[in-house]
Amino acid sequence: MQNAIVKHMGDNFWQKQKKPILVLAPLAGITDAPMRKLCRDFGADVVYTEMTSIDGLYYDSRNTINYLKKMRGEKPTVLQLFGKRPELIKKAVEMVEEAGFDGIDLNFGCPAKKVVNHGGGITLLRDLNLCHELTQAVCEATKLPVSVKTRIAINKKSGNGKITIFDFIEKIKDLPVSTLLLHGRTYEQSFAGPVDFAIMAEAKKMFKGIFIANGNLNTPEDVSEMLQKTKADGVALARGIYGKPWLFSQSKDFLKKGKYSFPTLKEIKKTALRHAKYNYEIKGEHGIVEMRKYLCWYFRGFAEASAVRQKLVLVKSLKEIKEILKEIKV
Repeated sequence: MQNAIVKHMGDNFWQKQKKPILVLAPLAGITDAPMRKLCRDFGADVVYTEMTSIDGLYYDSRNTINYLKKMRGEKPTVLQLFGKRPELIKKAVEMVEEAGFDGIDLNFGCPAKKVVNHGGGITLLRDLNLCHELTQAVCEATKLPVSVKTRIAINKKSGNGKITIFDFIEKIKDLPVSTLLLHGRTYEQSFAGPVDFAIMAEAKKMFKGIFIANGNLNTPEDVSEMLQKTKADGVALARGIYGKPWLFSQSKDFLKKGKYSFPTLKEIKKTALRHAKYNYEIKGEHGIVEMRKYLCWYFRGFAEASAVRQKLVLVKSLKEIKEILKEIKV
């Protein structure tokens, strides 16, 4: 273990970030390379990949290996791993390092049914020994800074009581984990209801590294409140950036100046087209098909928005996107 600690005393990009650190949280099906690049354009300090399967990398799954693709200008990028087999981690980590990522994260927080049904994500907290084993395996396998992401609690599988973030932090305190991303809701809450600022603030005091708060951050005001009430070193924006990658620049403006502006329809059109070009650059025509959901998120809340979205959900080329955007009156 001493060797693992020595390795992690080297270059750590987290320590060089100006606080508060604004992070793009890992989002399945969302935080691919084009989205990460776009959020960096709008001021994200650190960006996370989608959840990437340890098993998929170990067995050279073509679909999983696609998660290793990056775009120029998206650094620093952290690749998030998920899985529950420590013996597969070494090869997976080697692949992440070879792909040029800047950090590695372990997912102990995903509440998605397809993940928890296989004993992964947040349900791993029910086996803190395995959480330690997985984290230790990553720390020993890499020289990159290691982070972990989880939630504040999960009910025990049987009987009364919860496994809490405090139990988790206590369990991994001997490991060189540089950063903790904490979602302020329990597993049972999923994405509904308020976050628990008090528990997050206590977790911040207990964890010795960089503490990033996450959960229910949809406006710059939300970001400011989270920072004030938790004393976090930064925040991780997630679902709040759907169709609003400028939430990063708005939040920075608000924290610095106490005010921020909204993009004009003309600026939204430019952003949507830039996003589409990024998608095409890295994924070709399939990337344009994937853009349909993003385009619908971008164009809401103005006259004729519904009619525009009906056209955008059918686009197959950059040319079609450009033609439809030209029809939108600014």
